[in-house]
Amino acid sequence: MKLLAIGAFALVSLVASTAVAQTQGPQNPGPNIPGVCVYFNQRLLATSTAGQAVQTRMEQLATEVQGELAPYATSIQTEITALQQGGQAADADGSRRTALQARIQEAQTLEQTRQDELRYTLSEQRRLISAAVEPILVAVYQERGCGILIDRESVFILNPAMDVTDTVIQRLNTALPTLSFNRLPVPAQAAQ
Repeated sequence: MKLLAIGAFALVSLVASTAVAQTQGPQNPGPNIPGVCVYFNQRLLATSTAGQAVQTRMEQLATEVQGELAPYATSIQTEITALQQGGQAADADGSRRTALQARIQEAQTLEQTRQDELRYTLSEQRRLISAAVEPILVAVYQERGCGILIDRESVFILNPAMDVTDTVIQRLNTALPTLSFNRLPVPAQAAQ
C-alpha cells in the first residue's frame, strides 16, 4: 500500500532538510558585505526545537496510520489467498470477490484520507513555525542593518558573518520551544 510512501514522504521532507550538502568553504570566505544577510529556513526547520518536535511527532503519526491500515492489508491478503487457493468453488456466486473489492476500495479510500491528513498536518505545523519566525526575522533584519535578506538555498558560498540563521534559531527556540499536535482532518475547502 501507499502508506509507507506517505510515511517516507513526511520523514524525508523533514529529514532531507538536514542533509543539505555542506561544502568545505574557502580559506578566505570574502568580505562581510554590509547590508547583505542570508537566512536558511531548511536548517531552521531541521535544527530548531520546534522543527525537531514536528519531525518526531510526524514520524509517530505515520506509525499510527500504518498501524491503523495494517489490519486492512492483512485481511485483504488473507482473503485473496483463500480465493486463489479455493478456486471457483470458494466463490461460486462471486459474492466474496465483490466483498473483497469493496474492502480494497475502503482501504484505499482510508489510506488516501490519512495521507491527506498527514500532509495537511505537516503543512499546518510548518505554517505555525513560519508565523513564529516572521517577526524574529524582521527584528534580526533591522538589528543587523540588512538591506537585503537572501535565501541560503540561492547562495552557494557565503561569508558566515552574513548568515543570520543561528540567531533566528536561538530566538525561535525561546519563543516556540516545541509544538504538540495530533493528526488534523483536512478542512472541506482544502480537500476540494
